Amino acid sequence: MDTALSKKFNIKEILKFTIPSVIMMMFFSLYTIIDGIFISNYVGTLALGALNIIFPFQCLCIGLAIMIATGGSAIVARYLGENENEKAKSLFTLFVVFEIFVAILMLLIGLVFQEQIVYLLGASDLQKPFALEYFRIYLSMLPFIFLQNAFQTLFVTASRPKLGLFLIILAGITNIGLDFVFLDLFSMGISGAALGTVIACMVPSVTGLIYFSFNRKGTLYFVKFKIDFRNIRSAILNGSSEMITNLANAITTFLFNMQCMKFYSEDGVSAITIILYFQFLISAIYFGYSTGIAPVISYKYGCNDKNQLKYIYSRSLMIIIGISVIAFTASFGLIYPVTSLFSNNNDNVYNIVISNYKYYAPSLLIFGISVFASSFFTALGNGIISGIISFSRTFLFLSLSLILLPLIFNEAGIWISVPVAEVIGLIVSFICFFKYKNKYLF
Repeated sequence: MDTALSKKFNIKEILKFTIPSVIMMMFFSLYTIIDGIFISNYVGTLALGALNIIFPFQCLCIGLAIMIATGGSAIVARYLGENENEKAKSLFTLFVVFEIFVAILMLLIGLVFQEQIVYLLGASDLQKPFALEYFRIYLSMLPFIFLQNAFQTLFVTASRPKLGLFLIILAGITNIGLDFVFLDLFSMGISGAALGTVIACMVPSVTGLIYFSFNRKGTLYFVKFKIDFRNIRSAILNGSSEMITNLANAITTFLFNMQCMKFYSEDGVSAITIILYFQFLISAIYFGYSTGIAPVISYKYGCNDKNQLKYIYSRSLMIIIGISVIAFTASFGLIYPVTSLFSNNNDNVYNIVISNYKYYAPSLLIFGISVFASSFFTALGNGIISGIISFSRTFLFLSLSLILLPLIFNEAGIWISVPVAEVIGLIVSFICFFKYKNKYLF
């Protein structure tokens, strides 16, 4: 069966196929940031910092959802490339059901240990009430949050990236509208922001469930399935790099919070939240492109089209490098208005961000290639190498940098830790590219 993945991809087709995924990820990031802007302006920067306190748990949940989706997507796309369409549909259904199972498990753990989780994540006495208030509402809709993140990848695999884009845009508009209603009109505080987020996530998740249940003409849809522990294990291993990335984000955010609390108190946590939001928007471009092109790589690998693999690999590196240069250059102008959206131009949080951004900014030139490298090996079915790349740059090197550099450079060490870690991570990525170039013939 011919699909959108079976065509010959030139640079125009690559961009055409990946741009919806890029926009989808950017819009998802944008409405997450707008959520933070509403909280900062209507509740305060203390509440914004409290939101960053529980971010590590959110990273863990998002990581689990994306791990299953990306690892499973590579398997499904490979079966499609091998023309085993019924097997692809069966596994597709299995992975969605597994997403829901894991989400319910995390929901139960979160409800039982909510006080302990918030305490262990480092909430101060001032931040704790805000953190718990948001956390409880977030937990209540966790299955829908899992599915929202999963369908971002699965709509691309099903050759419907534009539908995924439309749903994320609609969810974003819903979230922004509900933020205004709940925070401005009803003055519901951080509970209103949490409600706006979880209700909005139902737009892509519920629509995805309906679409794949009743649309029987598409590439993929729900069918009867059998529990297949071998392929579940393969999906987990294959998507482990994405899990490692998000788990590393959780741990490094915790370390960022601890170091900023040490040197700047609660204002420092609010400041690092703003910079991480800013990076979140830029990194969405890299993750969007890598997610969008991954099913194509898996398909071409599955049908043994080595010429297309080589072409997609080389052109992808060119695109990522171009985006990196533009993002780095533009960021120095954008950081001022972006920070102003969260805090007044003369307050301490604003001054911390602006005075330290120059140390952080070089990371934007570097980490896009490592994001692509990790996704590239996931798409080829080599979850181990993908995991090594992610583990190196997002956990091992960054954690060591966050622990050691502040001991040498004091507070400046917090901000230079990211570019230092990314440089080492980039070296690891290129070592993996060169080592496996002949094996996969890209």
